[in-house]
Amino acid sequence: MKKSPKESNNLLYESILKLETVEECRNFLQDLCTVSELCAMEQRIEVAMYLHDGMIYNDILDRTGASSATISRVNRCLRYGADGYQSILPRVSEVWNAQKKE
Repeated sequence: MKKSPKESNNLLYESILKLETVEECRNFLQDLCTVSELCAMEQRIEVAMYLHDGMIYNDILDRTGASSATISRVNRCLRYGADGYQSILPRVSEVWNAQKKE
């Protein structure tokens, strides 16, 4: 019988919590995910940051290349999701602001 996400073990999540540097995290995720999966996740967090900043869909689409469906999905998660984005966005805002200046 297939496990539901809530029934699955915590090994992946515990593994991520054990990473100590950005380089370790990048290397782990590169081993774990395909290139397209990583690109999709990177794009989603960028879209989330732009939405959090109050940017409109068309401007986000122009800056990120994300589809309107992706932008809509991220927005729905920001509003009605499990608060994963809401918990992490303030924690990475300093990195985000520095990245935007580059």
